Amino acid sequence: MSIAIISGTPEQNLAVSTRTRERILGIASPIALLVVWEVAARLHVIDTRFFPAPSSVIAVLIDMLRSGELVTNTLVSLRRLALGTLIGGVPALVLGIAMGLNRWVRAALDPIVAATYPIPKSAILPLALLIFGLGEGSKIFMVAIGVFFPVVINATTGVLEINHIYLDVGRNYKANRWNTFWTIALPGALPVIMTGFKLGIGIGLILIAIAEMIGAKSGLGYMIWTAWETFSVEQMYVGLFMIAIIGFVLTALLNELERVVIPWKRD
Repeated sequence: MSIAIISGTPEQNLAVSTRTRERILGIASPIALLVVWEVAARLHVIDTRFFPAPSSVIAVLIDMLRSGELVTNTLVSLRRLALGTLIGGVPALVLGIAMGLNRWVRAALDPIVAATYPIPKSAILPLALLIFGLGEGSKIFMVAIGVFFPVVINATTGVLEINHIYLDVGRNYKANRWNTFWTIALPGALPVIMTGFKLGIGIGLILIAIAEMIGAKSGLGYMIWTAWETFSVEQMYVGLFMIAIIGFVLTALLNELERVVIPWKRD
């Protein structure tokens, strides 16, 4: 009886080992920061009225999980974030690729994007409240605006960076616009597009928190604002921690998705 031992090449093993060390470091660094924070709070190096120890924040977090308040507000914010990302990201993706492929579309729309992108997105909130009111529409709109610009800009840049030889091959084989979009432009620009979505979702998290602080009765932003009004500092940090955790988890998921859909970009 023989036993077959299957192993990868030395290069593959090295890549896996490097990736594992990176993941361990990515988990260990926030934990180390929390430990330093905890020690500083217990030794009264920092003012615990404004920077409570992580242990006390975790205790409040557990209480809020048991009551269901934290779960409810987190799900509300995640729903708004998901809808806003979909509404803002899909049109931005299509428009960005179209701008990259067609110089006339780019010439017509690039000045508009360049002029509106620098406007602070938080400054649009009063206008969003006027148009959509205090309901879900204004929050979803803010996320959509935050996601739209990074995706459209990165999609355009990604298409423009594609080697022209691939587009020439498509023309020689009489590829129509749909085939060019689906088989050349989208795969070629996908690495840069994924970066745009990561940036957009991060901005969307910021904007949904701001929108919920001003015009909402639910969500993590509303929870943070209510905690500030009642000077419940630990509860305020729970909201901040949850936003940070959501951002971390979404980035990790997008990184894993990127490794699957863009296998040629693996380390």
